[in-house]
Amino acid sequence: MISVTRLNGSQLWLNALLIELVEETPDTYITLINGKRMIVLESANEVISSIKAYHHEVGIHQATIKVQQWEEPS
Repeated sequence: MISVTRLNGSQLWLNALLIELVEETPDTYITLINGKRMIVLESANEVISSIKAYHHEVGIHQATIKVQQWEEPS
């Protein structure tokens, strides 16, 4: 889960695996895979950094590398 801030200042925790799109126009919009959109106070770069940190924390990147290495012919 990543923490973001709604426009009213309340904190919201999002499942980073459900985020499909982050755009900044100039407000930062987060679109989830179910189509729900929300505006947050953080910049797009901050949201993306949080997503990357979450992926690193749970080991998604390492799991992807291991699967790719396993699938490559020897």
